[in-house]
This record gives sequence, structure tokens and C-alpha cells, in this order.
Amino acid sequence: MSLDSITTTIDDAVSDFFDPVATTVGDIVFYTVPLGGTDLPLIVAWLVIAGLVFTGWFGLVQARKIKLALDVVRGKYDEKDAPGEVNHFQALTAAVSGTVGLGNIAGVAVAVSIGGPGATFWMILCGLLGMATKFVEVTLGVKYREEHADGTVSGGPMHYLPKGLAERFGRGGAKLGKVLAVLASAMILFFGLFGGNLFQTNQSYAQISSTFGGEDGFLASSAGAVLFGLVVAALVGLVLLGGIRSIASVTSRLVPAMAIMYVVACLIVILTNITAVPDAIGSIFQGAFEADGVAGGIIGALIVGFQRAAFSNEAGIGSAPIAHSAVKTKHPASEGLVALLEPFIDTVIVCTMTALTIVIAAPASWDEARQGESIGGVTITSDAFETVLPWFPHLLTVAVLLFAFSTILTWGYYGLKSWTYLFGRSKASEMTFKVTWSVFVVAGSLLSLDSLISLADSALFLLSVFNIIGLYLLAPVVKRELNSFLEFVRRRNSGEVADTPSETADSPATKSS
Repeated sequence: MSLDSITTTIDDAVSDFFDPVATTVGDIVFYTVPLGGTDLPLIVAWLVIAGLVFTGWFGLVQARKIKLALDVVRGKYDEKDAPGEVNHFQALTAAVSGTVGLGNIAGVAVAVSIGGPGATFWMILCGLLGMATKFVEVTLGVKYREEHADGTVSGGPMHYLPKGLAERFGRGGAKLGKVLAVLASAMILFFGLFGGNLFQTNQSYAQISSTFGGEDGFLASSAGAVLFGLVVAALVGLVLLGGIRSIASVTSRLVPAMAIMYVVACLIVILTNITAVPDAIGSIFQGAFEADGVAGGIIGALIVGFQRAAFSNEAGIGSAPIAHSAVKTKHPASEGLVALLEPFIDTVIVCTMTALTIVIAAPASWDEARQGESIGGVTITSDAFETVLPWFPHLLTVAVLLFAFSTILTWGYYGLKSWTYLFGRSKASEMTFKVTWSVFVVAGSLLSLDSLISLADSALFLLSVFNIIGLYLLAPVVKRELNSFLEFVRRRNSGEVADTPSETADSPATKSS
């Protein structure tokens, strides 16, 4: 029996078993209600409402404190001997690497195909609202993180939900928090293995095999798939062995380079068609409020834009606080402010640049997708670049590979923290996870397991329900931490303090063996 037939058999068997489960769970998690001639997924409304609430609760913190956030990223308010493993910039790039990826390239193309150019406006608005949600969850992630005896730290919803709720509501809060923490860990781990690992490898392999050699090339063969998987698994394994310091070292170089390369390519297309820019911007604003001919009209453009932004930047999901919690700081809110830059980079900048490039270039594949003649996706974005840069699809393939690689690394770290929360932090436990993670990388080049990936998506967004409930209940804690950090900034700027420990009454880290 050939390798192809074995993998096909496994794919079919898994799909036959999990398809009904994935469909049922997906129908529940992504339940829709009719609105304005189209369907609104309630999970998207849940995420957007959270952004609105936290934007109001913290007085437009994403606008008022953007300069302070940039100052923190560049190290202006760093303190010596602060607990943590990585600096603010490294923590930011590690988290961004888990969100910036195929969704920014293919997902945006889907948005402007289904929702028209107007979807871009709503996508930007959702990204701006998501900045406030990211600020809240990351502040809590650092506030309730655990600092281990070896100097490493662990954070995320599996830590701030039980600790924060116990602190505020006593024994009842502790019980609720424990249940939510276990569920959060299981969902992050499940999505990580299938969505953050297997799917990324599968899609990057499909892209490289089709670009270099096609169906008749070596890469398209079973041997080529195995070789690709082994190479990626070896690279991922080596970086994972170094922990968050190693991951942050890689992503702090990889993510800025990828983002700059991609944005520059977008700018080349835009500047080459500079005379079309005013009309493109006009169509985005007009389409946002006068979406004639677009599926669902104005409401359709709004929903598609919000949906793609929410799915892209993961604000409110609870995943990013895991990476941000490793930051070196004595003030939780300092990293919360850094984190609010994440949706801005991911959605407001990268996604908007993609949308503008597609709208301005207007490739034939986009027109076909808007007419319902094709699904679209990464090919639309690739075709938009090709109108000006015929060679860019090959470079885009490299970008997709790097995006996928950085995503696998970051979700590997998220998965490891979830695994150790559930099964302990022994060396044997950690090594078991890292080997399992690397095996899934190899499997991703051979298997698709679509039903499991669909189920993983449902698990990830179900996590946002539990996570945001916790964010609402713990928002007063975030308010105190923000005020404490702002007071520290005031005193640092006035020269009252230089490089001293935080004077907040609440310690941001809990020691753990």
C-alpha cells in the first residue's frame, strides 16, 4: 500500500467519524441570527460588543495611550531586575506572529469579495475596538502569571481566570475559575495541534508544492511531502527546545521582516496605481454605507468586515496573553498597553494594506469571486500583486511559509503552556509535548483532517465566551493596574523614581515551584 493511499484512508476515516461532531459543534458556536437580509454569527457580535464595552470603560485607551504604548515598546520605562523572560518588543512580536499570517493574506481577500470594498471600513473599526480588549486580557495575563523557580513564567486565561475570580469572589469564584481554566487549556491545546500546527503546515506545503514544480514536481510526491514535513519539524523542534526566549529571538527578527516586506509590496502596487487611490478609498467608504449589490447590503459588509477582523487579530480569545505574560515588567498594565498595538498592526495596517491592494489592482479573479464564480482567497491577493510584480507570487510563497512557521512556533508555546497546566511541568511532560508537536508538523504535510481543523476553530472561539466573561468580572482589577502604571510613569518622568521596584500593593507575579 502506498503512502498516498494510507494518508487518504486516514483522512477519510477521521472525516467520517468527526464530521457530524464538527458540524454540530460549529452550528452551536457559530450560531447565526437573521439581520438586515443576512446572517449575523453571535460569536462575532460577542467579540465586537466586548470591544465596545472596554473602549468605553477605559476611555478610548487605544487612542489616548498609543504614544505611551510606543514608548514602552522601545524600552523607555524598563526596570532592572523585572521578572520575566523577554523584553516588551519581543513579547509583542511573539504574539503578533500568532495572528499575522494566512488570515491577513487570504482572509481579507474573502472579506472584500463577499462584503465588497466597504467591508474594509468595518474591518478597520473592529480592529480598533479589539485594541481595548487586548489591553484588558494581556494586563490580566501579566498580573496573575506564575513565575517559576527556574526563572520562566506561565500566563494566560488558565491562570488569570482561577486566580482573579478567586481573589474577587472567594471560594465560589475559585471553583468557577478552575473549571474555566481547565476548559481554556483544553481548547487552546486542541486548536494549537490542529489549527495552529497541522493546518499551517498543510497550507504552506500546498502553496510551495504548487508554486515550485506543480503537480508533476518532486515536492508534490509523497516523498517530497515527508521531506518538507521533516525539515519544518526539525526547525520547529530546535526553536521550541529553547523556550520563549528562543521563540521570541526568532519572531523578533522574522515578524518585522515579513511585515515590512509585505507592506512594501503593497505600497509598490498602490503607488504604481496612485491615480486609482482616491477612487479606491471612496469605494471603501461608500461601500461601507451604500453597499448596493453586495451580499446582505450594508449589514452584510459590516458583518463580513467584523468577522474577518475578529478572526484575524484574536482579540478576546485569550491566546495572546500567554505570550505577553513572559515579558520583563513589574507593571502588568505596561504590557497591556503594548498589546493594544497588536490588533493595530494585524488588522488596521496589514489587513488594510491587503484590501487596498486588491481594490486598486482589481484582478480578474476578484471580479469572479464577487460574482460567485470562485471562492477566492490567497490567489486573489497573489493575482493583485502580479498585476505590477509578475515575480511576486514566488516571493509571496516564501512569505506564506514564514508566516506559517512563525505561527507554528507561537502556537507551540501556547500549546506547551496549556499542556503543562493540565499535565504538569516535569521535563518528561514537556518533552512529550514537544515530540508530539513535531510529529503533528510532519503529519500536516501529509494529512488535511478538515473536520478536526473545523472542530478546532469552534473550540478556539468557544474559548472567547468563557474568557470575556472573566474579562468583564476582572475589569476593575485592570483599572487599578492602569492607574498604578500611569502613576509610575508620572513619577519616572518627573524624576521622582529612576529604576525602582513597583510600589503597587498587588504583586504581578505569583511564585511557583
